[in-house]
Amino acid sequence: MFGFLLLLHIISATIWTGGHIVLSIVILPKVLRDKSPEQLLDFESVYEKIGMPALIIQVITGLLLAYRLVPNISEWFNMSNPISHVISAKLLLLFLTVCFAIDARFRVIPALSPSNLKVMAWHIIPVTIFSILFVFVGVSFRTGWLY
Repeated sequence: MFGFLLLLHIISATIWTGGHIVLSIVILPKVLRDKSPEQLLDFESVYEKIGMPALIIQVITGLLLAYRLVPNISEWFNMSNPISHVISAKLLLLFLTVCFAIDARFRVIPALSPSNLKVMAWHIIPVTIFSILFVFVGVSFRTGWLY
């Protein structure tokens, strides 16, 4: 079961992180250059169909994997346990991602226009960085970089 959860988690991370890297490096510069919120919304409408399910799968499998490693949830934040460092870092990145996503969905996207595309960029870039950090932190379960 562990191997299957880990495989689902990694495939979902690939979709989530890869999509955000493409968005940040390929789509966003063109959107900003052309001042075209439509191009951004077109990408989002296509990517959201696979990106959001990937994120949901990541959250579910991530919680299950964390529970398998540290079954006592209250220990997830016990900094005397090295594995808890990594679990806490993942949960912090998830919290930050959710905060940016909620703000974008309810404040930025409804008012998206050529004049406020930079505000959206200030949401896209951090979420991309968070997604890359998710991968880095996830790898540290095996490498011990964070403990």
